[in-house]
Amino acid sequence: QVQLVESGGGLVQPGGSLRLSCAASGTIFSINTMGWYRQAPGKERELVGRITNTGSTDYVNSVKGRFTISRDNAKNTVYLQMNSLQPEDTAVYYCKLENGGYPTMIYWGKGTLVTVSS
Repeated sequence: QVQLVESGGGLVQPGGSLRLSCAASGTIFSINTMGWYRQAPGKERELVGRITNTGSTDYVNSVKGRFTISRDNAKNTVYLQMNSLQPEDTAVYYCKLENGGYPTMIYWGKGTLVTVSS
């Protein structure tokens, strides 16, 4: 059974920073992609950034230059460093694991709330 546990959310003022963490436990295959998604009230869930086991990254345009995704393969943990946060970044942030090659199993964390407000 694979579990994802997110941490690091909270309230921050505009222009501030937060670092999210997501630790995966269970059977994690060497081929996998870990990512962060977010869902704001009344909006659909969207990709924020993702990183493969080889370190390739992909970001949504709105966070490029502000957010950085990284991972520690030894700890099966993915991080999201968020800088220059803006009110529009307010959302529940979810961790996603795409585990294995074929077939690929998908797992989600329960989410952590990030609120950017003065």
